[in-house]
Amino acid sequence: MRRLTYIVPPDKDGICVGRFLRGYCQVSSRMVTKLKRVPNGITMDGVHIRTVDFVKAGSEIALILPEDERPAEASDIPIAVVYEDDDVIVIDKQAGLPVHPTHGHYDDTLANAYAAHLEKSGQKGTFRPINRLDRDTTGLLLACKNAYSCSRLHGHFDKRYYAICQGVLEGTGTIDAPIRRCDEPGIKREVGEGGQRAVTNWRALYSENGLTLLEIELETGRTHQIRTHFSCCLDMPLVGDEMYGGSTDVIKTQALHCGMMSFVHPVSDKPLCFVSDKFEAVNILGTGFSKAYNEAVARYEQTV
Repeated sequence: MRRLTYIVPPDKDGICVGRFLRGYCQVSSRMVTKLKRVPNGITMDGVHIRTVDFVKAGSEIALILPEDERPAEASDIPIAVVYEDDDVIVIDKQAGLPVHPTHGHYDDTLANAYAAHLEKSGQKGTFRPINRLDRDTTGLLLACKNAYSCSRLHGHFDKRYYAICQGVLEGTGTIDAPIRRCDEPGIKREVGEGGQRAVTNWRALYSENGLTLLEIELETGRTHQIRTHFSCCLDMPLVGDEMYGGSTDVIKTQALHCGMMSFVHPVSDKPLCFVSDKFEAVNILGTGFSKAYNEAVARYEQTV
């Protein structure tokens, strides 16, 4: 089980354990409740303490995180691990791989591949993705190995998507349009009244042969948000995105990639930044697109 330690600073001397955990350690109330059920889940200098007890400056508070339950069935599917430690893992996801088991995909998902990856190193645990990618969307995906890291990182990380749309765009823009589920069966979305608010910020990076490479930052995280917005609002579907009207003549899956990600590590507080050079679409479309993409991710790394 994962063990976390904290040294009580002088300005926290004498406050109760529960307040210290929820405030200074940023442990959720739900996790505090779970820790109380773990044998010696909360100790001070090696001695078990209750949440109503008081901490002492200079003492070591140790937490034993509860074990995970219900890991997915392991399937030996190769995955590209960009970074991994005891708390988080960053994976560069390939196309054609659903993130979670669903109807028709019970053992061929990233969750199954993750379970197999952990087994090979003698680990086990629940798959907790912080960002989710469509089956054919590629790029960086962050997942947490325990509930504490998940609660710390949820909503506290930055990412950039890259896409190639059919049509020529210049400059920057924002699409603010609600997204709802289509009436037809399936998972397809559309823009329309009654949908959830969705905001997509885009920047044009390079255009050639009627196609544009875009850098995209999302203010909301709706299902198929980027794909829906560019198809419905601009009539510029992503290349390869047959579901939303994109041509598959050159690329067979949507040209959408999570290329950059940064966050502060939930335990060490160390800033981390990752980029992915595996955006296959830019390589297929030629030197101009690949050069513009590489320059964009390099700029991002310099600003983080």
